[in-house]
Amino acid sequence: MTESFPPGFLWGTATAAYQIEGAVREDGRTPSIWDTFARTPGKVLGGDTGEIAVDHYHRWRDDIRMMADLGLTAYRFSVSWPRVQPTGRGPVVQRGLDFYRALTDELLAHGIRPSLTLYHWDLPQELEDAGGWPARDTAYRFAEYAGQVAGALGDRIDLWTTLNEPWCSAFLGYGSGVHAPGRTDPVAALRAAHHLNLAHGLGTQALRAALPARAQTGIALNPSAVRPLTLSPQDADAQRRIDALANRAFTGPILKGAYPQDLFADTARLTDWSFVDAGDESTIHQRLDFLGINYYAPTVVSAAPPGPDPRRDGHGASAHSPWPGAEDVAFHQPPGELTAMEWSVDPTGLYDLLLRYTREAPGVALMITENGAAYDDKPGTDGTVHDPDRIRYLHAHLATVRRAIDAGADVSGYFLWSLMDNFEWSYGYSKRFGAVYVDYETQQRTPKSSAEWYARLARTGVLPEAPAA
Repeated sequence: MTESFPPGFLWGTATAAYQIEGAVREDGRTPSIWDTFARTPGKVLGGDTGEIAVDHYHRWRDDIRMMADLGLTAYRFSVSWPRVQPTGRGPVVQRGLDFYRALTDELLAHGIRPSLTLYHWDLPQELEDAGGWPARDTAYRFAEYAGQVAGALGDRIDLWTTLNEPWCSAFLGYGSGVHAPGRTDPVAALRAAHHLNLAHGLGTQALRAALPARAQTGIALNPSAVRPLTLSPQDADAQRRIDALANRAFTGPILKGAYPQDLFADTARLTDWSFVDAGDESTIHQRLDFLGINYYAPTVVSAAPPGPDPRRDGHGASAHSPWPGAEDVAFHQPPGELTAMEWSVDPTGLYDLLLRYTREAPGVALMITENGAAYDDKPGTDGTVHDPDRIRYLHAHLATVRRAIDAGADVSGYFLWSLMDNFEWSYGYSKRFGAVYVDYETQQRTPKSSAEWYARLARTGVLPEAPAA
């Protein structure tokens, strides 16, 4: 049976500024928390940094031409906050904004719809020095920044995302410390989660005040499809606790205007949540035009050991947990195929999430803002890069998206992570998620087999066959 997608469905790829741009000291840009973190010995595998990355800041015209050759209809990119507002407050740097103006104009000239994400983890270091996301003022600084970028680019861009994966910013950045800024304070992580939520609400207000009425605004979350290891009451409670931290800590105030009470109870020994001011939850609860979903693999949990070390949960080994109030929950590797990240290949989690948020956010379009897989890609003797595992991964997940649409999910687009191999955060350059292979020594780009496969899908809207395993 032919699997086709609805007319107007967006086919895009996604990137993040710090992972691809490089040029970290050019045109007025100042350090972000990821510049500082990556330069700290032992924080990033191999001592890698994003100082050069894949040099997109200088090669963007060629990269856009490559996107056009692949038939993509959309491109999700992020703005580097310290490139356009170096101190995180006050005036913007026009040279920084000019880069994104030119980038957007070139996308539009090639018929590619730009989708802008305001924050993909690169907080200006000056704001971290002033307290970072655990400090309430950072949410107000984000709103100011959002309004300035919208004022500069709102005439060109009609898809706006406030934050990318605030769970990672809060709990990996301030809880486990495996992401920038590398702090390990569970209360700071909870404070950061709230202030990221508040930043989304305030930022959405600032966007709507500056953007034309046609513009659409949303947020990109990385919700977890959390599953209990067994049917025991203890494992069910472990599932509930992780669901509260991974999902409902964000969707509660964003979709319903209130934090879940069980989250407060689970973390009561750590904090009384007095940092949530009156009216905050209403501010966070802004109308969404779309809800972005980033999905890679489901999460399997159980009550406390015996079992694996509960601190090893697929987000990098750490002596500190990214799960405040649930440090004793154990995480389990499901059986079956794994990617190079040692993440399970299981698209059923994506189906569950699409149907869940169809129920929980009625009338809000869903968008797959990230989905993809890392594999150990290498060029062959003829220079081509074949990645049949990635094609099979994408085929399985996109067939699942099609099935979710048939079941009633309003999914409006899909952004493959990622356009090209790049700096993969604390893994440095050791993991390759790209549809395009990058030789980091020469910066030569080579579309992989998956890029050609995805190009056929983007051009026709019909899911091509995948190679046999």
